[in-house]
Amino acid sequence: MRNVKPACALMLGLLSGCSLIPAYQRPALPVSAQYPVAGGGAGPAAADIGWKQFFSDPALQDLIALSLANNRNLRVSVLNVQQAQAQYRIDRASLFPSIEGSGEQIVEHIPANLGNSGAETTSHEYSLGAQAVSWELDLFGKIRSQAESAHQTYLSDAETAVSAQISLIAQVSAAYYTWQADRESLQIAQETAAANLKSLQLTQMEAANGTVTALAVAQVQTTYDTAMADVAQYQRQVALDMDEMVLLAGAPIPPELVQKMQAVDGLAATPMLPQVPAGLPSDLLTRRPDIRAAEDELLAANANVGAARAAFFPSISLTANGGVASNSLSDLFGAGQTAWLFEPQITVPIFTGGANIANLDVAKVEKRIQIATYEQTIQSAFHDVSDALVARQTYVDQVKAQQDLVDADTRYYTLADMRFKAGIDNYLNVLVAQDSLLTARLTLVSLQLAQQQNEITLYKALGGGWQAQGMPVASSKPAAPTAG
Repeated sequence: MRNVKPACALMLGLLSGCSLIPAYQRPALPVSAQYPVAGGGAGPAAADIGWKQFFSDPALQDLIALSLANNRNLRVSVLNVQQAQAQYRIDRASLFPSIEGSGEQIVEHIPANLGNSGAETTSHEYSLGAQAVSWELDLFGKIRSQAESAHQTYLSDAETAVSAQISLIAQVSAAYYTWQADRESLQIAQETAAANLKSLQLTQMEAANGTVTALAVAQVQTTYDTAMADVAQYQRQVALDMDEMVLLAGAPIPPELVQKMQAVDGLAATPMLPQVPAGLPSDLLTRRPDIRAAEDELLAANANVGAARAAFFPSISLTANGGVASNSLSDLFGAGQTAWLFEPQITVPIFTGGANIANLDVAKVEKRIQIATYEQTIQSAFHDVSDALVARQTYVDQVKAQQDLVDADTRYYTLADMRFKAGIDNYLNVLVAQDSLLTARLTLVSLQLAQQQNEITLYKALGGGWQAQGMPVASSKPAAPTAG
């Protein structure tokens, strides 16, 4: 009994083996220490805001929820995660012995002219047992390194699925706000066309009385036709926007939800997106799933270096079986019928033509590639956030200035119309004022849409919110594989 504990300790040591995976050090941030300052304000961190808190419009929330449940691209991303998880379990299973149970009966009949006794014989053989088939002891961590690489690849796919969810939320929100903007532009075009129709009818009456020329009628007719063309254009665009939302939703939008969306009267009536203050660039490491995915790929490449190193060392595999065997079924479990086989095998790499060295070089180069990819992902993320922050305050100022221009053009059009009706000016001044007002109003809608789109971009650039049911989150990553 004294030798049991040392033997067990030796066996555990053989099972656990060692690891030749290089010590991992996260690359330094290849960006500035601070985002450019442009506005800001107090409030919760972006990482603490889920999409329902960011997009508070009830109609938009319902549309996003419908898309998360039915969008096929997102569904494929989630299934890819499940596939990677299954592959990881396959690779991890190589750490453990494969034990199979077997039962066998052999009946052999030999004719008389072939038998040694000159008489025909029939023999029976029965066996029952278990066997471990070519179990490789992972003394130098090759299998463990391969399993760790598969584990990190699985985590990378999980982060990619989170990124796909954030992208889908951003796409649905952008499509929704575009639809609202085009509806508002359609309303402006319809109001302009209605006003032009009244002017056309009035001008035609005046032309019939001889107070205006045919040239004035032609001018008004041209303006009215242009407005009707704008109406048709925006009607088409609104329908196309709806088709885009249906595609992103992955299912027909219920009529009650469409009515709920139509009840929102333009972009100005949509709830304002929250002011999300930006943190230090290092926060992106925990916010953005694409950066976490890139680091997981780097860790997988780092594990592959360990596997390539382990190929230089001997590998030991064990094949064993044990059980009972007899030529009579009644004696199968009798005394002395035990049968067993133990076959250890060691393989030592002597000459591989430089293949092992080349494989190690490939693994090291792939690691350097992943380091560059990781750093490039961080730089792109920093660029995205910086652009959105710089644009945030400038959009506020630009929208305010454009609103002032709309107010001024409204006064200009009102005065020009009054002077025309009083017979002081001709209708050309009214047309110029009306065209200026129409352009200003449509530009204001475009700027309001661009401002909303920039906020969506900032939400996505900061890593969005991943507090949705049924999706992997950063805090629920599975642990690395263990031997026991």
